Amino acid sequence: MTSQIVKILIIVGAVVLQVSVLPVHLASPFKPDLLLIAMVYLALRGSFETGAPLAWFLGLLKDVFSGLYLGLNAFTFLVIFVVIKSISDRLYAESSELFVVTVSVASLTCVVADLLLLVMFTSTPAISYSITSGLIPHILINAFAASLVTLFPIFSSPQETA
Repeated sequence: MTSQIVKILIIVGAVVLQVSVLPVHLASPFKPDLLLIAMVYLALRGSFETGAPLAWFLGLLKDVFSGLYLGLNAFTFLVIFVVIKSISDRLYAESSELFVVTVSVASLTCVVADLLLLVMFTSTPAISYSITSGLIPHILINAFAASLVTLFPIFSSPQETA
């Protein structure tokens, strides 16, 4: 029970950092996506019953605070969660290296899925350039932030069982 409260406090702290502290001090491509990192942690270490609604909710929070279309990141977070969760049972989910690689791949997938959905459903000119211009720094910053997350003691706590 205490572990659940600590995880909830960490997610709330990530939301506060993501929406209030980091935008003031860091330029756009150099902000880590803490909500995506939390979602990947949930996908690798949490149960499906609690993780899927939380993944959708984290994506929805990102949509609300980013000003993009409501539901865009919620959909991509949920799809990425389901894909990661479907293969996480076959992997050693406690691995720090796997976590960093998964966050990097999820960052790339999230940007590509958002770009694909925006191109399909909107008529915004030059949207592909504005999204892909900071792609490499964004992936590298997310990988660095994920490597820092692996240093916290909560990362080495036992995995949630469904």
